[in-house]
Amino acid sequence: MSIPIEQVRDEVRALIRGRGLRATAARIGVLEVLHEEAGPMTHEQVMKRLPSGVYDKASVWRILSDLADAELLRRMDLGDRVWRYELLDACRPVTDAHSHFMCNDCGTVSCLPPLEVRVAAGELPEVLRGADFQVRISGTCASCISA
Repeated sequence: MSIPIEQVRDEVRALIRGRGLRATAARIGVLEVLHEEAGPMTHEQVMKRLPSGVYDKASVWRILSDLADAELLRRMDLGDRVWRYELLDACRPVTDAHSHFMCNDCGTVSCLPPLEVRVAAGELPEVLRGADFQVRISGTCASCISA
């Protein structure tokens, strides 16, 4: 069941204001797009989902950067030198550094459920104990395999 757009706008407006930022139409629009996707998106993917001719690339870059600095978005590079952004809200807190799957064929990035890292034999190396790290799994997604 989809959340009505008015409710989404109210929620993202509250998120923006909660970080001490002005809730401009452009910021709300970018967060609406990221809310609907519910996963990491590149600048280009965000631009394609925004109304054509309303937003310029430089403004969207600044908005994404400002919202990431305000910890409303997580900014990540998954090893391909492309920044991706995903919305952080009550369901996706900042401390939730979850893993991602990236399809080598189509480039789609999907969030993964919590993963546990352990060694097959012996103990976890000392350097990893208490370390903060992210796992990126890559391969071919089901859609590309079936195509």
